[in-house]
Amino acid sequence: MLGGGVSIAHGAADGPDGAGHAAHTTGAGGAQEAGPVGGASRSGVLWMRADGVFSPPGSFVPSDALTYDTTLVPAAARIEITQYSDRTSHRVGTRLRGLVPNRAYGMHVHTSPCAADPASAGSHYQHRASATADPVNEVWLDFRTDRNGVGEAEARHEWGFRDGGARSVIVHDAQGGAGKRVACFTVPFSS
Repeated sequence: MLGGGVSIAHGAADGPDGAGHAAHTTGAGGAQEAGPVGGASRSGVLWMRADGVFSPPGSFVPSDALTYDTTLVPAAARIEITQYSDRTSHRVGTRLRGLVPNRAYGMHVHTSPCAADPASAGSHYQHRASATADPVNEVWLDFRTDRNGVGEAEARHEWGFRDGGARSVIVHDAQGGAGKRVACFTVPFSS
């Protein structure tokens, strides 16, 4: 069965216990709004969580998570992206399920939303315009799946995203700076 959809939560925490956070979720299957969409809090802490179910472009159930190669990223595989920022650090994490077991994948944040054409997601997001692709100037989330097809990664930087500059993540067939684009997930990154 093909499935699609996306769930998104944004928030702002005013203290270390997360008190004062706000959340908003949307998704296929009638997900419900849990509260107002959050933003930066008085303490400057910001978080975002988005998850989706991969489906091929043009599927009956539309999704913000697209698979271009169902051998490497099967339809119904799942992705979760988290973002956390405070005044001194910025973290982006991912967790994927339902992929090929014991396999290495590359993943990077890209500048444009996903579409039927994998090239539509644009280039890697770069903190500073650079002629080279590297994990210091970009968000690299390369991972290896376990025997159950689950993979995780996290990138940490001292810088955050420019407003509207980061719009998606691309899953590549190989780790490192490039590789065939096998899947894409449009993500509402916060700046």
